[in-house]
Amino acid sequence: MTSQIKRGVSLYSYQHEYAHGTFTLEDCVAAAAKEGALGIETLGEQMIPGFPFPGQADLPDSFYSWWKDLMAKYGTTPTVHDMFLDTKRYRGRLLNHSEMVDSLKRDIRHTAKLGAKGIRIIVNTPPEVVESAAPYARDHGVWMGVEVHAPYSFEDDWIKRHLEVAERQGADVVGCVPDMGIFVHRLQRVVVDRALRDGADPELTREIVETYNSHGDTQALFDRLERQGVDGVTLGLARFGTHMGAKPVDSLRDHAEFIKHIHAKFFEMHEVPGSDYWHEYSIPYHEIVPVLDEIGYDGYLSSEYEGNRHIEDAQTVDSVTQVAAHQAMLKALIGEEN
Repeated sequence: MTSQIKRGVSLYSYQHEYAHGTFTLEDCVAAAAKEGALGIETLGEQMIPGFPFPGQADLPDSFYSWWKDLMAKYGTTPTVHDMFLDTKRYRGRLLNHSEMVDSLKRDIRHTAKLGAKGIRIIVNTPPEVVESAAPYARDHGVWMGVEVHAPYSFEDDWIKRHLEVAERQGADVVGCVPDMGIFVHRLQRVVVDRALRDGADPELTREIVETYNSHGDTQALFDRLERQGVDGVTLGLARFGTHMGAKPVDSLRDHAEFIKHIHAKFFEMHEVPGSDYWHEYSIPYHEIVPVLDEIGYDGYLSSEYEGNRHIEDAQTVDSVTQVAAHQAMLKALIGEEN
């Protein structure tokens, strides 16, 4: 069976280059297109200058005209807009329900004007807000998908409430965006190495890694180290282990109807002797992609590089090479012909 899965990139992957001024927004799109990753996922607050606060005027039509020309230039397609919900915008109070809905409606309009089909709903968004905005999203031809992101999983009540909204409103307008960080089956080497460089206790670090990798009780380990009063760096690594997910890949099968988009999270691509492509160190994509094929997933695997922040103290960040290696792996696993 020929895979229906498509390849894309979240521009979040190039945040280091963008933040340091070596990449423009166009450079990010061009780098993704060069790897044949033609689905472009965007973050308004991070990489679109002038992206408005809710209540302010939307971006001018001239921006969207420029954006459409940019997509045509590189043969790319906008896929998903990653929304954020600034619930603490005002001193002394959180946003109320109607303010949150208005904020989401701004993102819906932006997504439609980009020419994208979906919105990644950040996980702190109440399901009631998504449900209230659903008719507006439907009218604009936009779906909304809550991000299933570690430490959350499909088993959490909060995610289940979002999926109940999807059942009521229909999978055409509400669903989910699983982040592959819920399948971290080995604690990320770049995170561990950074902790060691920052002074983590080597012996306790080995225990943290072994406990995580053997699917041991990471919370009990963290609680014990906290009681012992270990140093903050070591304790921080132990806490990190409690936040990661090592869920079974088969959990994707039970939610196939609602999976709208995939955040193909990765932290470190590395060479593997005897393999034609680099592998991701901590996430078993060789197990994930076949499951997605089997359930008939026909959306995008959107590369999301998150290793940059863990290595920038010790080496030059090269997001372009890392994304290229990740895309080469996805291409091989999908069985895409050259």
